[in-house]
Amino acid sequence: MTAPTLVKGVTSAETIHGQREYLLPSMLHLYDEPLVLDRGQGVRAWDPEGHEYLDLFSGILTTSVGHCNPRVVEATTEQMKRLGHVSTLYATEMHVEAARKIADIAPDLLKRTFFTNSGTEAIETALMMACLATGRSEIIGLRVGYHGRSFMATSVTGHSGWRPLATPVAGIKHAKSPNPYRCPFKQPCDDTCVDKFVDDLEEVIVTTTNGRPAAFIAETIMGVAGYVVPPAGYFQKAAEVIRHYGGLLIIDEVQAGFGRTGGHWFGIQHHGVDPDIMVMAKGIANGAPVGATITTDEIAHGWKGKTISTFGGNPVAMAALCATQDELRDHDAPHNAEERGAQLRTALLEMQSRHPWMGDVRGMGLMQAIEIVKDPVTKEPDKDGPTS
Repeated sequence: MTAPTLVKGVTSAETIHGQREYLLPSMLHLYDEPLVLDRGQGVRAWDPEGHEYLDLFSGILTTSVGHCNPRVVEATTEQMKRLGHVSTLYATEMHVEAARKIADIAPDLLKRTFFTNSGTEAIETALMMACLATGRSEIIGLRVGYHGRSFMATSVTGHSGWRPLATPVAGIKHAKSPNPYRCPFKQPCDDTCVDKFVDDLEEVIVTTTNGRPAAFIAETIMGVAGYVVPPAGYFQKAAEVIRHYGGLLIIDEVQAGFGRTGGHWFGIQHHGVDPDIMVMAKGIANGAPVGATITTDEIAHGWKGKTISTFGGNPVAMAALCATQDELRDHDAPHNAEERGAQLRTALLEMQSRHPWMGDVRGMGLMQAIEIVKDPVTKEPDKDGPTS
């Protein structure tokens, strides 16, 4: 057998040149000069020139148990040797075991999972599932929320920069995003503001929809918006509103899931609310392309039409998921994120006391952020970054 031909000794500059010639120019990078990564191990990564980096972003919150985790590598390798691919037209033990592991840690009534290849696909599945279960078609999202890159997912997303199409999918509306730091109702934001944010959600339903929404969808921590944490009480009251109008609560845990917020497996569990549908991806399988949509038995049975997935539930991806979940469980990821997050938060708050450009420190567990401002009183954003 002839070994595959690989280019040896390719430099970062050569890779960047090739990317600019062969890949979509719209792809976003964190830096003007893209960082080229060649290998990784644990929390560290290296470029082709051997420069070492501490990976604090985890491939957009994805390598939940570290680059090239030995347990995950072994599981995926062994599964590839045994059975590399079948579609959902066939049953595999690994597919069922993956679903069982997710159900074991999900909120109580969520037990039926459909696996896809990404968070975007999982969002699409959740939205369609809600429409089929309710017989309705209108969706409520949040301004500055982010839910993916497909036609429907970008329409639910509340950022103009991530919505390249001038005409989004019809029937999608957006309520005010609950942001305590930039609260439009009161400064400093307090408990009374929760009611005002929820009142806005209800007003959106009664004035911009037919009054019969299929679902309200929200991230437990708004990632692209800057790790914005909704205030306590918001999700309980938002759930009451959407259910009062006969809709379902969809919670997007693509970024916040699997212990990252500390203390619980999922962000919504901090709020004491059980969603009707929950969406996961990213850290679910340590980098293997897996998205998951989990729901109740009743809602799952509302999907009457046929559905398959060529790659969803792929046995190799499911092996990666199972190994990742075992690793997260054995190392008590929620507790670890809670402890390490507290350390990080303490250090960030100490820094904030010395640097006025750190307008806000916020987050939960290991999802922590700072907001950079020109002045802590006016809170004017500083897009160019601090000077000291």
